[in-house]
This record gives sequence, C-alpha cells and structure tokens, in this order.
Amino acid sequence: MTIRLPGPGGALRTYEPRTEPLAVTPGTPFTSRTVFSAAHVVADPFADVSPDSPAAVDWDATLAFRRHLWSHGLGVAEAMDTAQRGMGLDWAGAAELIRRSAAEAKSVGGRIACGVGTDQIASGSLAEVRAAYEEQLALVEESGAQAILMASRALAAAASGPEDYLEVYGHLLRQSAEPVVLHWLGPMFDPALEGYWGSSDLDAATDTFLEVIAAHPDKVDGIKVSLLDARREIDIRRRLPKGVRCYTGDDFNYPELIAGDEQGFSHALLGIFDPLGPLAAQAVRVLDTGNVRGFRELLDPTVGLSRHLFRTPTRFYKTGVVFLAWLAGHQSHFTMVGGLQSARSLPHFATAYELADGLGLFPDPKLAEERMKTLLSMYGVNQ
Repeated sequence: MTIRLPGPGGALRTYEPRTEPLAVTPGTPFTSRTVFSAAHVVADPFADVSPDSPAAVDWDATLAFRRHLWSHGLGVAEAMDTAQRGMGLDWAGAAELIRRSAAEAKSVGGRIACGVGTDQIASGSLAEVRAAYEEQLALVEESGAQAILMASRALAAAASGPEDYLEVYGHLLRQSAEPVVLHWLGPMFDPALEGYWGSSDLDAATDTFLEVIAAHPDKVDGIKVSLLDARREIDIRRRLPKGVRCYTGDDFNYPELIAGDEQGFSHALLGIFDPLGPLAAQAVRVLDTGNVRGFRELLDPTVGLSRHLFRTPTRFYKTGVVFLAWLAGHQSHFTMVGGLQSARSLPHFATAYELADGLGLFPDPKLAEERMKTLLSMYGVNQ
C-alpha cells in the first residue's frame, strides 16, 4: 500500500499508509470531565441545489454520525459552527437538525446541547436581536436539549457598547428555563464577530463577559471559549464563579487545558473531537483514572492534525472535518452543504490524510487510501 501525495509546490512524494487502525472501543461513561463533540452535517449529494440554496441534508447519515459519537460516550454539541451554521446551514435547516437530533438523543440516551443564535435575521435592532434569540431558545428548550447561547453577528452589528451585551444576555438568562452554556467565538472563526462584548480590547471584552456571568451564575452552566489563546482561557477559568464550568473550545491547545493544573481544568466542547471522537474518548477515560501522563500521550500527538485543519482561514476547518469523515467511512461522499468542499486545497487535503492516517483514525485504512486516490485522480494526480 503506497500512495503518491502532492506537496505545496506540486511535487509528488510517496507515502506508505498504516495497515491497522488505532485500537479503540466504546467504554464506560466519563467521570472526570464533561466532553462534547461539535458535530458536522452530512449533505445530500443527490439534491439539485446550488451553494446559495437552502441546505439539503442527508438526515440518515447525519444522525448515524451522532450515534457514533454517543456510542463512545461523547456528548453532541448540535447546530454549532462545525455544523456550518451560517456557512451553508440556515436557521430553517438548523431548527430541523435540532429537532431531529434531540429526538435521537432521547431515544438512545445521548447527551445533547444545541446552539441558540440569531441567524434567522441578517441584521436588526437590539429588540429584534432579542426576539430572534428568544425564538431559538424556545425551540431548543422545547426539544429537551441544553441551550448554548452562541455569539450573534446581528448583535455585534447592533450593539453600541458593552451595556448592550449586558442587557441582551441578561434578558435571555433571566428567562432561560435551565442553565445554559455561553459561547464566545473569536473573529478567527467568524470575522463578523470582531469586537464582541463591546470591545476589540480582549481584556475589556473579558471583563464584560465575566460581568454577564457574575450577574446570573445560577443560569450559567458553563462557558465555551473559542479564542485559540490558552493563557486567556486559563485566566477566565480562574475568575469564574464557583460552580460555573469552562468548556474549552481551543482547538490548538486542548490537551493541556483539559488536563488542567493545580488550580483547575477545562471540560471540552470541540470541533476537532468530530474526527477525533473515539481517540478522544479513550484519552478521557485514561484521565478518569488519574493518569494525566497517559492522557497527554494519547492526545498530544493529535494537535498537529488539529492545527492543520484549523489553520488560517480558520472558519474553513469544517471542510477538513467532513473530508476526514468521508475517508473514515462515516459517509459515502465528500460533498458539503453550501459547496464548502471546495474551500481547501489539494495539498491541504493530502496533509490532513497523512496526519490522520498516522494517528490511526481510519477504521479501514484501505478504504481511506482508495478514497484519497479517487480524490487525487479528480485533480489529475494519477497513481
């Protein structure tokens, strides 16, 4: 088994894939950390749609992937950035995804939390932003899922300063039925979120974020920080009110943040745990035994792949996630809603394949090799 892969300059190199995958099996529920994987959606490849059409989703394959994650003990963070929310999946599609996934979670006993945003409006007044959030919060709560209050492009555009964020989030937290997760998504994931919490100064923004939490600690289960800045996450984590959890969203530094230090640790809500699900679950079970070194030995080698998938422009990491799901046999095609399969280059795919194969992520290495060769041939690379 050999395959010729292209490098950035176009030169081909020979790579010898693994013959056996990493041995991982489902196990007992986690005891030391709460871990969510933000999950991707599977497009319907036979739908006659264009990139700007409403998303055509293959519901059977999409739900099957969630069952895969639940089988390994992971929670599913639904209708989040990884599901192409706002990048191919509109609110109507997200609402259907939430309903279906929440019902599936209930039927199999899986844990689920769902994204609440304002993407049914492109822009609007603060009152319209609040109403959009309220509509989505009501749907998620009616579904029986936990709510994740996501950052809002419309709020970022409408807010004139920190006081507007305090008012909108305070209003939502007062009326939420159960404690929610607050999500701070950085502009590297969505440029429209620059200056969130009322300032481009991250220290000032952090203070406002923490002020929201301090005013309603009984309504905040935890926070998800997606700034790709480990030191800032640790600082925020240490300043949280007692009982409020930190879920790392740092796809560059997650092993050290989950492992923690003498003053605490982060739980996890990560897009990279979509392709890493079984391996990540195994690592957390090792951590449950108190074996931090064993946990790091399993998870540290995955950081190279994660940093590659989430490289600038970071918002296109979903393309690599779905690409790996196809190679791993979780779906029969490499098609994405919004046509986003075209968002990364062939050398990027080649490196992602090599790194993932080196980790043993493909249950059937031969299938992954054959599919990679199919993709290469479409780009004119003959083996």
